[in-house]
Amino acid sequence: MIEKTEDPAADIAWMRRLAEEGSQAPMQGASILMAAGLIYGAASLFEWAQATDRLGDVAGMTGLAWLVATVLFLVVLTIVNMRLRGRAGVMTSANRAFAAAWTAVGFGIFALFTALIINGYRMGPDQGFTAMWLVPSIIFAFYGLGWAVTAAMARSKPLWLLAAASLATCPALALLTGSADQYLAYAAALFLLMALPGFLLMRGARR
Repeated sequence: MIEKTEDPAADIAWMRRLAEEGSQAPMQGASILMAAGLIYGAASLFEWAQATDRLGDVAGMTGLAWLVATVLFLVVLTIVNMRLRGRAGVMTSANRAFAAAWTAVGFGIFALFTALIINGYRMGPDQGFTAMWLVPSIIFAFYGLGWAVTAAMARSKPLWLLAAASLATCPALALLTGSADQYLAYAAALFLLMALPGFLLMRGARR
């Protein structure tokens, strides 16, 4: 049997170093957050325009925007990750924590969609589609958690406000369930709470 010895002083020192790095080092990968907000926000606008008959006859294209958006985002994600790996410099502990948090958010959303697809297959298209109306709310719950971890690592009050705004968006979007306006509100939330903060963090990292 291997005995594990705890070292509270070392744990505290590690957490202090992580917090200090988070407050001093620029956040890497913010362009991924900006891309996610822009791409999926545009897809939601397309769905809103389609649902409100602003695009004319586009029969058979329902849901296609999300598939196109996902493929495009994966391409952008691959390119950005390759650029980050090729960039000179040392990855700080804080940036590793940021990357781990948002990677977990991404996998969580992927797991969610997988569960919804299985649910739709098991329950039938009508009941399965009803569950899809909660997707925007659930996604912003994930985003709220991602921003909360980022705020804790960066010791940033504005990012805490962003986390709170993301979580508050969950019930707000649920109030629009069944309405085409939910697509519009979802797009606005993605632009304001993902794309814009991602752009501002990316600009700050370049200074």
